[in-house]
Amino acid sequence: MSVSLAGCTASEDPMLGLVYNRAAQTHGPDRNPVIVIPGILGSRLKDPADGRLVWGAFDHDYIRPNDPEGARLIALPMGEGRLRDSVSRLEVDGSLDTVDVSIFYLPLRLGAYVNILQTLGVGGYRDEQFAEAGTVDYGTDHYTCFQFAYDWRRDNVESAHALLDFIAEKRREVQAHYERDYGIVDADVKFDIVAHSMGGLLTRYALRYGHADLPEDGSLPELTWAGAEHVERVILVGTPNAGSVEALTQLRRGAELPFFWPDYPPALLGTMPSIYQLLPRPRHGVYRDAETGAWIDRIYEASYWEERGWGLFDPEEDKVLSWLLPEASGRAERLAVAREHVAKCLARAEQFHAALDRPAARPEGMSLHLFTADSRKTDAAVSIDHENGDVRVATTHVGDGTVLRSSALMDERLDGDWGPRLRSPIDWSGVMFIFSNHIGLTKSEAFSDNVLYLLLEQPGRVVSD
Repeated sequence: MSVSLAGCTASEDPMLGLVYNRAAQTHGPDRNPVIVIPGILGSRLKDPADGRLVWGAFDHDYIRPNDPEGARLIALPMGEGRLRDSVSRLEVDGSLDTVDVSIFYLPLRLGAYVNILQTLGVGGYRDEQFAEAGTVDYGTDHYTCFQFAYDWRRDNVESAHALLDFIAEKRREVQAHYERDYGIVDADVKFDIVAHSMGGLLTRYALRYGHADLPEDGSLPELTWAGAEHVERVILVGTPNAGSVEALTQLRRGAELPFFWPDYPPALLGTMPSIYQLLPRPRHGVYRDAETGAWIDRIYEASYWEERGWGLFDPEEDKVLSWLLPEASGRAERLAVAREHVAKCLARAEQFHAALDRPAARPEGMSLHLFTADSRKTDAAVSIDHENGDVRVATTHVGDGTVLRSSALMDERLDGDWGPRLRSPIDWSGVMFIFSNHIGLTKSEAFSDNVLYLLLEQPGRVVSD
């Protein structure tokens, strides 16, 4: 079966079909349902007031970020209180069916997210979103693949908690199916997760800390692995575990969209906590003063961003900032709001990074796999002009063109402390390198073949009546 929209649909590769056809047709409690988690921009956002898509519609009627109404809709509201207290009128409206743009880590229309879902289709996974939409009639056999949609603008910890709620909800649904179809009451349902890009970061937090929040005193929550209770296999795809230089350059310059779509200005992007959480770690030698050559470790300080005129502090962005804060009396008041918001976003990012970077062995019964690419020059470090705040790429290294190999691995072999063996706080079960770029990684036959082996044929727990 093959359909044109993205979902857990069948691939056209006949060889993979020959290899996995028998396993793909074997459904039952011994085979875990899969949850697919997109990266940034991978979920539609809708205005419930009129049902109009604010993100996810790319025709002539799409919302434009370069006018006051569009900017206010797309931006995350700023104000006093915690970031999670920010109330947006937008609602999540499912994962994207098609993708036609390329900013942050989401590639073009035949890109990573579509390819992941097509790979799962070869394995016989049937997508709940398609079934509910009536796109494909699976009968009752559509509880083996679920797409987790989330508001990608918000703090990743919020999204991690939403993921855990989603897992609990889908677990109850699958248990009901198992009782109906197999007579198993209260089945011990576990899920496999395939997470793309930023989706891997919120997945890792959810697994490590469960519903625990980042403490307000700046400390770290207890690492309990509470979120791993109902998860068996985790596959991270192109995840920037140590961040990406692209996050900084876009917060500085905005996001340039292809074709006829208008750019997303840096002040608008600067309202979104998730993008700050994609910044690289200062200890990895990413930020350098253009004049002195000294390494910069002030990236989490809002005052440094204001001195450089980045994001919300860019004087040329004051028009956009006035759109976002129409009730402010003048630039001084707008800057005060921006100052508080950026400080909260950066503090949250630093704390989020520390929580993910804490070394920890995987819990028993859960495997963690990485698929990444390492065949393209990728921005590795930047030089920052002290006077005008301009950001220029200083060095490149191997990666997928967006995410460094070392970032995906979370490689902690720093200069002066290098050894031949990988040192990472992430306890990987396995790593697969694909000789491709970020867009082509998931289109590779090697990717599809190995993901399907992990999900369908790798030995795991045995479920009995």
